[in-house]
Amino acid sequence: MSRGTLFGAGGRFADASTDPVFEKFNESISFDKRMWKQDINGSVAYAKALARPPQCIISKEESEELVRGLELVRKEWEEGKFEIKGGDEDIHTANERRLTDIVGAVGGKLHTGRSRNDQVATDTRLWLRDAEDHVGELLKECIQAGCKLASDNVDHLMAGYTHLQPAMPIRFSHWLMSHIVPLVRDLERLKEMRKRVATSPLGSGALAGNSFEIDREFLAEELGFVGGVTLNSLDATCDRDFVVEYLMWHTLLLTHISQFAEDVIIFNYSKAVVISEAYSTGSSLMPQKKNPDALELLRGKAGMALGRCVGFTATLKGLPRAYNKDLQEDKIGLFNSVDATEDCIMILTGILMSLKLNEEGLSGGLCKEMLATDLADYLVRKGVPFRETHHISGAAVRFAEERKMNFGDLTLENLQSIDGRFEADVMAIWDYEASVERKNVVGGTAKSSVIGTIEACLKLVE
Repeated sequence: MSRGTLFGAGGRFADASTDPVFEKFNESISFDKRMWKQDINGSVAYAKALARPPQCIISKEESEELVRGLELVRKEWEEGKFEIKGGDEDIHTANERRLTDIVGAVGGKLHTGRSRNDQVATDTRLWLRDAEDHVGELLKECIQAGCKLASDNVDHLMAGYTHLQPAMPIRFSHWLMSHIVPLVRDLERLKEMRKRVATSPLGSGALAGNSFEIDREFLAEELGFVGGVTLNSLDATCDRDFVVEYLMWHTLLLTHISQFAEDVIIFNYSKAVVISEAYSTGSSLMPQKKNPDALELLRGKAGMALGRCVGFTATLKGLPRAYNKDLQEDKIGLFNSVDATEDCIMILTGILMSLKLNEEGLSGGLCKEMLATDLADYLVRKGVPFRETHHISGAAVRFAEERKMNFGDLTLENLQSIDGRFEADVMAIWDYEASVERKNVVGGTAKSSVIGTIEACLKLVE
């Protein structure tokens, strides 16, 4: 690229040559061409605004010619015929160069009062807004798939764990919804972010605003920026909070997905679930292997997400006002993050839609020791303070261990030898189904509670 090109630095530099290594180092067309549609949309809106009264910065005819040319450029991109040429440093210069090829000198009027600083900020916001809308739809489908799997298997019981130790019996659907509910929160956060990303910086110029009293509200409305316009031109051109917010958001989303993946990897190992072969791979050496590679990759993506988030935030930390070329690094991480988000959500959806339960393996983790709390609660219902009943139940566990008995094999006589307040009806506690049904509160393990959670999540994603 020559420094003297019309769309580069202009006549500022006497030396027209550029170090070819720096030319490659400096360009962004190789990755920001993904924003071709948003760049054209922004330019069409700007061409219209330039001709609006009372300013009438350009004539109506000139505006219409610019729009006509831009639509022809759009068609070339849509048909895969757009040719990137030497000197096309970024998507903005590429589109404007091609526009001028088509309409002639009037193409040079499009940039009146506009800077690549507010142009790139506008394009990036438009692109991310569209990407967030698509990600939101994918996430809705994923949540719905999870809710269906939970609903279809609402009767199956399994062991619930804390510290990877058997804790209490729960429903498989209750466990599954513990992973779906965070995704619902992620979707809610994504919706909240949309207004902040959909705020228009166009008309902010390089840093000090527009010299031609361009109608910024018109531009915002024309481009569908529901959040209105930015409040400070200096901030508008260098603000990348919306990028960091997405990077943080996708880090948390992928963390939630990673946690699900880890659980299913463990369940797969214990034969509690069966992962579809569509999301597994074999071993190059051991023919018996069926590896949960999709889940392991989902788990690994979360770490990469965190790295992108921390890396770009660190880049912003030391930047002076206003635009600096460091900000060009936002798009590489952002594009990768959006791609990773979409891939992970679609893979997770596929896993949820194809996951099968092994009832024997699922129930195999249940053990009577999980009912120790139920034993304590039995005496609570008879008026004994919980702190006392907790101690009594613990003594029953120790009684069984010392005699090498299964906790569930304790007889009424055994229990009464520990505490005389145990009566014959205590033997009803050795029932896993009854145990989960006792947690009949919002968010609990009772069947009606789990169904309520499923219905609430589905309603939230309508």
